[in-house]
Amino acid sequence: MLTHVLAATGVLGLLTIVPGPDLAVVTRRALEAGPGDALRTVGGIATGLLLWGALTVAGLAAVLAASPTACMAVKLIGAGYLVCLGARALWQHRRGAPAPADAGTRPTAGSPWRTGLVSNALNPKIAVFYTGLLPTLAPPGVAAAWGMTLLVLLHAALTVAWLGSYVLLLSKAGLILQKPRIRRALGRTTGVALIGFGLAVATASG
Repeated sequence: MLTHVLAATGVLGLLTIVPGPDLAVVTRRALEAGPGDALRTVGGIATGLLLWGALTVAGLAAVLAASPTACMAVKLIGAGYLVCLGARALWQHRRGAPAPADAGTRPTAGSPWRTGLVSNALNPKIAVFYTGLLPTLAPPGVAAAWGMTLLVLLHAALTVAWLGSYVLLLSKAGLILQKPRIRRALGRTTGVALIGFGLAVATASG
């Protein structure tokens, strides 16, 4: 069983570190409001994973994944949310806009925890991933529900560790990120990435 769990951890770890919307959302928060807000966003993302995990164990995520209409509705709402976040980042870091000099005290619209939660709660790909892949990674010899719960908690922990480390790395680069030109470039890149992820979600098949 231990070998199986270690193998599952490796797979979940690889999936966690692949750049995606979560990384872009956290980067946006870190640039706009500092590491504190970014870490709270990470907490919201982890909560979103736990929410999908609970729905998966209860069997509701499988129903969503099997319903084209419901899946499309969640997909379009989630895609629109990511595009809105990206457009806001582009607007805030547009040419000629004043660069934030003190990110730690700059007010930012919306709760960071809620931003992370919504970005994950409106991602139907997590439902597909949890219902399609996690059962194959569940350790043998234990009840399916307990095995799935273990993997969901493990995935959430890996996500917090990875994104939390990324936020701390950004905070270490504070002097560099305080340069207006660098902040604008990163802000625009993040905005484009969020819009790209949103369009990818909207146009993805399945």
